[in-house]
Amino acid sequence: MTLTLVRHADSLVTMDDARREIADGAMAFRDGVIVAVGTSTELAPLADEADEVIEARGCVITPGLVNTHHHLFQTLTRALPGAINVSLFGWLKRLYPIWAQYRPEDVFAATQLGLAELALSGCTMSSDHHYLFPEGVRLDDSIHAAQEMGLRFHATRGSMSVGESKGGLPPDSVVEEEEAILADTIRLIDMFHDPADGAMLRVAVAPCSPFSVSTDLMRQSALLARDKGVMMHTHLAEDADDVAFSLERFGCRPGQYAEDLGWTGPDVWHAHCVQLDAAEIGLFARTRTGVAHCPCSNCRLGSGIAPVRAMLDAGVPVGLGVDGSASNDSGHLLNEARQSMLLQRVHLGADRFDPRESLWLATRGGAQVLGRGDCGFLEPGKRADFAVWDMGDMASAGAWDKVAGLVLAPPLAARDVFVEGRAVVRSGDLVTVKREEVLAAATRSLERLMDAA
Repeated sequence: MTLTLVRHADSLVTMDDARREIADGAMAFRDGVIVAVGTSTELAPLADEADEVIEARGCVITPGLVNTHHHLFQTLTRALPGAINVSLFGWLKRLYPIWAQYRPEDVFAATQLGLAELALSGCTMSSDHHYLFPEGVRLDDSIHAAQEMGLRFHATRGSMSVGESKGGLPPDSVVEEEEAILADTIRLIDMFHDPADGAMLRVAVAPCSPFSVSTDLMRQSALLARDKGVMMHTHLAEDADDVAFSLERFGCRPGQYAEDLGWTGPDVWHAHCVQLDAAEIGLFARTRTGVAHCPCSNCRLGSGIAPVRAMLDAGVPVGLGVDGSASNDSGHLLNEARQSMLLQRVHLGADRFDPRESLWLATRGGAQVLGRGDCGFLEPGKRADFAVWDMGDMASAGAWDKVAGLVLAPPLAARDVFVEGRAVVRSGDLVTVKREEVLAAATRSLERLMDAA
């Protein structure tokens, strides 16, 4: 039962209920669980019994960042010609034929590359929405990649069942039969889902979107998720086209569609929600339905500015997501926090969104959206998931308020990242996997996909 002490941080940002920031902060953890938090003076007696002491002078310590929405397989399709200057529906149509060429090794390589990028940006827990299964691809491929990386992982079994011939957006070649989707979802939950505190792996049910699955699959997926006691995830109200599709196809707005099919509640989180109106925000607040806010992707696709200020004021649970790298081109979660702040300010004014609020979204807010009361803040009894940020980094040096500086002038990377008390990043480099091997595997897959395009 090894004890580790981290001490002399310029500030230890707890994100506890009081949102304490401890000057000359220290934290001790044993076997993946935090045992003490306080000043370095208060925790000084633990130094003699600690197996390792980590110095953090000049640094800020935060809870590990939490990514509530991603499509890790898309990491190999950044900056794709023909998908650079189009909005959501045109973007998808350009990418579907490329993704249809994926093989299991491509998904594994893309997942590791995306998770490595996230880890270096201070992320300790990520969800992944995987909804495309060509050439023998299974969600198992993403799960095994995450297990090697060592990040806490919420794998969601996505699906598409309504192709172009039935009025959906995806080509028929990439959709699945609905009975097969439900059967495989059950297999994955039974094989991998861990409901316990401290779980490294959970599985959620995640039909891709209202425009790529049937109403019946949405309803059946909700019933299955609640029978199995797992969470539910999908895209909702991402842009104006999304809302128009819902009105034309279902005769109601996206929020009403979700409520009618059982897709509201504390066990549900929706990606984007850029176009929610006041009534839908009220619905999500009353039902504690979560939102994964993906500001960079929303900017990249011209989807609009999500009403995050209104959501938070109403009591909607909100976390941050980088979204897939094909619609963001980056997986730096701290930059996502910065963008979330900037968008609310440009929309509402410079005094309407504080940097610390964005940092809260990136940590505890995201953990709450994913149903994790054991992560996202630093206090005794919680999991030892945290990031150490060197604020003498070239991008951050000169910041007077170093906590605000994390969002206003983000470091290029975290110095150290720990998940369940185990190092994933030390001194700015990966520990659990070799950087050159991750890049080599991604390059091999990328070259094959380019040849096949």
